[in-house]
Amino acid sequence: QLQLVESGGGLAQSGGSLNLSCSTTGFRLDDYAIGWFRQAPGKEREGVSCITHSGRTTNYEDSVKGRFTISRDNAKNTVYLQMNNLKPEDTGTYFCAASMRATAQAMCRMGTGQGYWGQGTQVTVSS
Repeated sequence: QLQLVESGGGLAQSGGSLNLSCSTTGFRLDDYAIGWFRQAPGKEREGVSCITHSGRTTNYEDSVKGRFTISRDNAKNTVYLQMNNLKPEDTGTYFCAASMRATAQAMCRMGTGQGYWGQGTQVTVSS
């Protein structure tokens, strides 16, 4: 059974850092593009950062460029999101998702009714 489990969320101060992990089981990770999405209260889920199955191409939402870095270790079946210089507007529930999307940009545009999703991890950034 294909599963994705997020971890690493928590409370951080503005300017601080968190490193999220997405651990996967039940499928060959290197066959799938992976995306990190977030949902703030009262807002739609948005693609934050995505990476192709090979790891060669990444995509970032404009507000996180230069602050967030996505990476993957297919041997460990894990994808990471390093978040630096956190801001209060980064607060939300962060989800990882898997899909056979061909590009990182397409992955970040994926809707919630497609692909495979984890349960999410909460990130709260205080000012």
